[in-house]
Amino acid sequence: MTSGRAERAAEQVAELVAEVPPGSRLGTKEELRTLCGVSVGTFNEALRLLQARGLVTVKPGPGGGLFSAEQSPMVRLGNSVLALDAGANDVAEAVRIRDALDPLLIEDALWHASPADIAGLRDHITAMAGAVAAADPVAFVHANWRLHAAIAAISPNALLGSLYTHLLDLIESHTLTVLPAGEQPLGEYVAHRHALHRDLVDALDRRDREEALRLIHEHNTSLQGAGETAARS
Repeated sequence: MTSGRAERAAEQVAELVAEVPPGSRLGTKEELRTLCGVSVGTFNEALRLLQARGLVTVKPGPGGGLFSAEQSPMVRLGNSVLALDAGANDVAEAVRIRDALDPLLIEDALWHASPADIAGLRDHITAMAGAVAAADPVAFVHANWRLHAAIAAISPNALLGSLYTHLLDLIESHTLTVLPAGEQPLGEYVAHRHALHRDLVDALDRRDREEALRLIHEHNTSLQGAGETAARS
């Protein structure tokens, strides 16, 4: 429960950050804690979340307090946004190339997935479901990437699998957090993505090529603007 309150407090402060230019003073810790209506311990946990996500900086002394951090680069991912660290210039291109390789890996999985492979994929789907239930979009995205890495591992094409997992590692290593984009609530979007991946694994299990390719096409066309940087609005 404390973790949930800290997350909500972090979201409140993140909304303030989104409304001001980078480097703007948001207020003192006590002012923001009072605004969020949480205890000192809960707000300190929220502050750790905000700092880990690169959203705020803390300055001591007179005139200090919480300040909006310099904005991180971002890449749009459907109705969410990956907030990236400052060294992530190649991530948007990596996302685009990864998506182009997905249909090749699905074709290989249709031919080569064993019952044990399918069982392993379902374990990742379960992890994704747990992240949905916990309202943890960051954990969801990481579980999602592990699912795709497992699909890539099924391919007998070592070069294709290695290239794909390298792209996943590049994207994951530069991702700080996941933020909402557009009007659809992030939780609703994540739940939809879980259902899509669950159905994809079911199609692989049935060796239903038409449905599997339809779903991976829906998967990637829903990543509209994946090659564009997205400013927080």
